[in-house]
Amino acid sequence: MKCLALGLAFVFTMLSAAAAPALRAGAAAVDITPNIFPLNMPGGFSANMAEKAHDPFHARALVLDDGKTTLAMVVVDNLGAGPDVLNEAKALAAAKTGMTVDKMLISSTHTHSGPSLNTRSEAAAAYYKQFVAGVAESIIKAHTALQPATIGAAAHPLPDEVFNRRWYLKPGKMPLNPFGRMDTVKMNPGTSPDVLERPAGPTDPDITILSVEDTKRKQVALFANYSLHYVGGAPAGQMSADYFGEFARIMPYRLRGNGKMVAMMSNGTSGDINNIPFGVTRPPREPFEQIRLVAAKAADAVWFAHQKIGKHRGDAPLGMMQREITLKYRRPSAQDVAEARAVLAVKDKEAVEKLPRLAQNYAGSVIAAAERKEETITVKLQAIRIGDLAVCGIPFETFVEIGLDLKKRSPFLQTMVIGLANGRHGYLPTLEQHKLGGYETWLGTNSVQEDTSVILTKNLLEMLAELKSAE
Repeated sequence: MKCLALGLAFVFTMLSAAAAPALRAGAAAVDITPNIFPLNMPGGFSANMAEKAHDPFHARALVLDDGKTTLAMVVVDNLGAGPDVLNEAKALAAAKTGMTVDKMLISSTHTHSGPSLNTRSEAAAAYYKQFVAGVAESIIKAHTALQPATIGAAAHPLPDEVFNRRWYLKPGKMPLNPFGRMDTVKMNPGTSPDVLERPAGPTDPDITILSVEDTKRKQVALFANYSLHYVGGAPAGQMSADYFGEFARIMPYRLRGNGKMVAMMSNGTSGDINNIPFGVTRPPREPFEQIRLVAAKAADAVWFAHQKIGKHRGDAPLGMMQREITLKYRRPSAQDVAEARAVLAVKDKEAVEKLPRLAQNYAGSVIAAAERKEETITVKLQAIRIGDLAVCGIPFETFVEIGLDLKKRSPFLQTMVIGLANGRHGYLPTLEQHKLGGYETWLGTNSVQEDTSVILTKNLLEMLAELKSAE
C-alpha cells in the first residue's frame, strides 16, 4: 500500500510538472520623461524646441524565457534611437541579467515630438544618459519579474486610421522636387480632390498582438504592432509620446490586468503610411485630440483581437536569430554633385526663395553622400519565434508593402514586422517605389542601395524558415 501511494504521488507530481507552463514572462515600464529643458524635437528640417513634456515617455520591456531561450522585446518612446545608443543600453542590461545582447530587440515608436538623443547641449547630454539607463532598467526589471506565464497571438483590422501618403497627382499638379526634377508621386499632397488622382500603394489595416497572461489568467503584458506613423497634433512646444503612449496608458482598462500590466504599441511598416485622410476634409481637432481618438480606437481593436485568441499556451517554444547585413551606400553622380554645389552657392534671399522647396537641405545631403568615406554600412536584422507568432525587426522606416509581403510569405500563423528596430537608418522603399521617386526615395532621406528591401526580405524569410524548422 505504501509503495502504491508513493507511486501515485510520483505520477501525480509528474503530471503536474507536465501541466505546468514552461514559459516565463516579465514586463516593466520605466519612465524616461526628460527632466531638463529646453530640448530639441528632431522630427523635421528646422529647430523645434520643447519647454516641457505634455505626457510621459517610457521604455517598456517584455522578457520571455522558455528554459532554453531568454529574449527581450522593448519599445521606447523616441523618434528613432540609433544603434550606438541602443547597444549601450543592451550592454548594461546584459551585464545585470546574464542575457545576451543578440537576444534583445529594442524598437522606437517614431514619435515626432520626442527628445533628441544627440549630446550637443547640456540638456541633451543629460537626456542621453537618462535614456540609456532607463532602457537598460526596463529590461532588468522585466527580467527580475519573470514568472510562469502563457501567451496568445491574434490580429484585428483598424483600416480607417491608416492612409498611404504617396499619391499620383492629376496632370500639371506635380511640383518640382528639391533637385529641380519631377517625381511620379508625391508624399503628403494635401487633401484637395482637385489635385489628387490615386494613392501609390496599399495600407496594412491589421493590429497584431502578443498577449501574455499569468497562470491565473491575469494580463501581464500586451505587445501590439500597427503600421501607422505618428499621429501628431500635440500642443505646440510640448513633447508627447503620441498615440503610442496614450494607447499604453488606456489599454489596461480594456483587459483584466494583474495590477502591473504593461501595454506597448510598436511601430510597424509605416514608412509610407500616416494618419491623414487624403481627399477628405477632417474637422478641426484640439491639441492632442486626434492622438486620443486613434489610441482609443487602437485599444478597442486590440480588445477584439484578444477575444480571438481563445486559450493561451504555456508551452510555446521560443527562438531568436540575428544577422548582420552589409549594404552599400548610395552615391550621387558627378552631375548631381555639380548641381548641388550650384544650389548651395545661391546666397541672395530672393534667389533662394525661388529654388524648389528644401533644395538647399537636400543639396547638402548630396554633398555629404559624395564626401562620405565609408562605402558600406552594416545593419542588424532580427527574427523571433514565440510559439505560432513570428516577429521581424528591421532598422528602417519600412514601407508597408515590405511588411505585407513578409506576412504573406511567412511560415508562421501570425507575423508582426517591427520598424525602427535596433537602429534608424532612414527610409526603406521597395524597388518599385524607388522608380516613382518622392520624399522617401530621395538621396539623403534614403541612403542605402536601392535593392535593400529585396536583400532584407530574403534574409528574414530564411531566418523565419530556420526558426520554423527547429520545432
